[in-house]
Amino acid sequence: MVKIFSLGLTPWSSVTWLETMRFIKSLSLALTILAFALTNEPAEADDRPNVLLIVCDDLNDYIEPLGGHPQAQTSNIQRLFDSSVSFTEAYCNIPICNPSRASFATGLYPHTSQVFGFEKWTENEILSHSRTMMAHFSAHGYHSLGTGKIMHNADKQEWDEIGHPTDYGPFACDDNGKNLPHPNTPSPLRDDFGAIDGSFGPLYKLDLESGLFWRTGGWQKTRTLRYESGDNRDLTGDELNAQWAVEKLKYYAESPDEKPFFMGVGFVRPHTPLIVPQKYFDQFPIDEIELPEILDDDVEDTFKHTVTNEEVDRGKMIYESLIASYDGDRDLAIRKFIQAYLASVASVDDLVGEILDAVDNSSLKDNTIIIFTSDHGWGMGEKNHLFKNSLWKESTRVPLSIRAPGVSQNGQTSDTPVTLVDLYPTLLDLCDLPSDTMKSEKGRPLDGHSLKPLLENPAAGHWDGPDAALTALYKWATYYDPAFQSYSLRSQDWLYIRYENEKEELYHTTEDPNEWNNLALNPEHVTQLETMRAQLLDRIPESIPQPIKSNEDWKDDYFKKNPGADANGDGNLSWAELKAHKEKAANAPPQNTSPPSERLQTEGVFSKNADGGIIFTKSNDGQVYYAIKEIGEQVTEHLDQTVTVNARVKPATSGKVMMMVYLVNVRLTKK
Repeated sequence: MVKIFSLGLTPWSSVTWLETMRFIKSLSLALTILAFALTNEPAEADDRPNVLLIVCDDLNDYIEPLGGHPQAQTSNIQRLFDSSVSFTEAYCNIPICNPSRASFATGLYPHTSQVFGFEKWTENEILSHSRTMMAHFSAHGYHSLGTGKIMHNADKQEWDEIGHPTDYGPFACDDNGKNLPHPNTPSPLRDDFGAIDGSFGPLYKLDLESGLFWRTGGWQKTRTLRYESGDNRDLTGDELNAQWAVEKLKYYAESPDEKPFFMGVGFVRPHTPLIVPQKYFDQFPIDEIELPEILDDDVEDTFKHTVTNEEVDRGKMIYESLIASYDGDRDLAIRKFIQAYLASVASVDDLVGEILDAVDNSSLKDNTIIIFTSDHGWGMGEKNHLFKNSLWKESTRVPLSIRAPGVSQNGQTSDTPVTLVDLYPTLLDLCDLPSDTMKSEKGRPLDGHSLKPLLENPAAGHWDGPDAALTALYKWATYYDPAFQSYSLRSQDWLYIRYENEKEELYHTTEDPNEWNNLALNPEHVTQLETMRAQLLDRIPESIPQPIKSNEDWKDDYFKKNPGADANGDGNLSWAELKAHKEKAANAPPQNTSPPSERLQTEGVFSKNADGGIIFTKSNDGQVYYAIKEIGEQVTEHLDQTVTVNARVKPATSGKVMMMVYLVNVRLTKK
C-alpha cells in the first residue's frame, strides 16, 4: 500500500523563509517517496496459463484410452485422459521423426515447408523464418524450457533453458566403445539393423565375462550406465528427463510470481532400442501376449511397395528379419517385439505419472495446460510392415489429449479428424498470444486450426478446420516437389491414399477399421474415389519444380563441401581455385579404405588355424574369413563340417585374411 505523508500547513503570512524552505524540502521528499512507491508497486501477476507439452516417440495407440492393444498398462496416461479432451482420430502430418516434429513445432505442413525428410530444417528457408511454438511463447513473455526429444535437432537454439539432450539408450557396449544390439536380440535382426532398430530386451546386470557394459546418451555425448540391480542403478535418459521436469514444476509451484512457462518433455521410448528395466517386461509374460489382427496377404492390394524399392523398404525388411530371427515363427516373433514395446510404454506411463503428480498436487493444477501426444505411430506387422512411415492407421494415428483448465471437458472424446499441425494455433488461442508467427516475409502463416471449439464442445464437432486429416509420406530425396509426394486423406468414414505414381487405396474405415479391403479397385466406389481424389488435390500445392542451378550454384556447393579449395583465403572460390583443387584431388594417391560391410551367404567349412583362431573357408573359391570370438562357441559345434553361412562380414584388422564374420549369432545350417 502507498503511504501518503500529511504535511501540517500554517498560514502563509506567518511562515518564515527558513520554514518555507523546510516545507518545500518536505514536500519534495514526500513526492519523491510517492513516485517511487507508485512506480515500484508490485506488477500485476501474469495469470496466463502455463503450458506443459509431453511428447513420446513412436507411440501408436497401444495405450489404455485408445485400446490399441488390450493388455496395455497405462493407468497414468488414462488418468490424464480422464481429465482431458482426447482426440480419438488424431493423426501425424508425416510418419517419421524429423519432419513430423518440424511440422508440429512450426505449425506448417511438410508440403508448405518442403521438409519431408531428415535435412536440417533450420537450414530450410521457410522454417528458418517461421517461429517454433517454443520460440514464439518465449518472445511473448513466457519462459521456455525443455528436456529430452521435442525437436529432432536444434533443441538448444529453441529453448530459453535446456535440461537433458535426446538419449536413445541404454545400449550394450563393448570394450571398443561400439554400441551393440541387446545381447538377447537374435540374428539376423541384430545384424541387419544394429543397435537402434535391431535391439530389444530387458535392462539387467551384464555378466562381466561378456565384455559388455551398458551405455546411454545421445549421438555425440554418452556415459556409462551403472546397473547392479533394479533398485541399484543409474537412471535412464527418460527417467532423468522426468526427474528434471518434476524439479522444475516444483520450483514454479513455489514461485507464483515467476512469469508463465512453456515446458516441453520429450520421452524417447517406445522408440527403438526397446530396452527398459526388467520389471516392465515381467508385467507382460510372453505366453500371454495377444497378437494384433493381421490378415494374410493383406499387402497384395496395396501399393506402398511401388514407390519404395523393396530392398530399402525398412518396414518390410524389419518385419521379415524379425520373423527369420525366430526361425519363421511369425507369432512368436511379433509376441517378442510387442512384449518389449508394451514394456517400454509402461515405463513411460510411470514417468507421466510422476509429472502429473507434480502438477496436480500443487498450485499449478488449475492454471497449466497439459498436452500429451506422439510424433507418429508404429506398425506391428500389419500389411507385412513393422516400422513407421506408412500411410496406414498404425503409422499415422497418434494419441492426443489436451487438458485446458476452465476450457476442456473432463473425460470427453472427440472423433473429429485432426492433426498435429493444429497444436500450435490451439495453444495460441488458449493463451491469447498473437497468431503472427513469421520472423519475416520468407516464413509462412500457420497451416493448422485451433482445437478450442472441440475442447469446449467435443460432441458437436464444430470447428474451423478441414473435414479430413492430411498426412504425407517420407522418402529420401535431394529435392522434394510437394505436388509429387505420397499423401493420405482421412475423413471420419474414409481413408484415401494417393501415391506419387498415382496408385491409389481407398478404405471404408467405419466398416473396415483394419483397412483390409482396398476399394479403389472396386468400380462400385468410383464416385467416392473421385471425390476424395479431388479433395486431396485441392489441398496440396501445384508443382514447384527445382530451380535450375547455374554454374555459380554448383561452384558454391563445391565450396561448402571443400572450404580448403579457397587457396588465397579471401572467402570466395574462383574458377581457377576450383580447377586447381579438383586436379590436386585427382592426382592424390588413393586412400587405404576398407571395403564396406556386406552380406555373406555361402557354403564353406569352419576350422582352427595355427594360432587357434577359428576361420571360415568358402567352398567355391577358398576365400578365408576369420570368425570373431563372440561366435566361437556356436562355430565350434560346426568345426570341419560343411555349413551354409548367412551373416554380415566386415573387413578384418589383419592383413592375413580379408574379411571376418560379423557379430554374434551367425546363422548356420549344417549340410
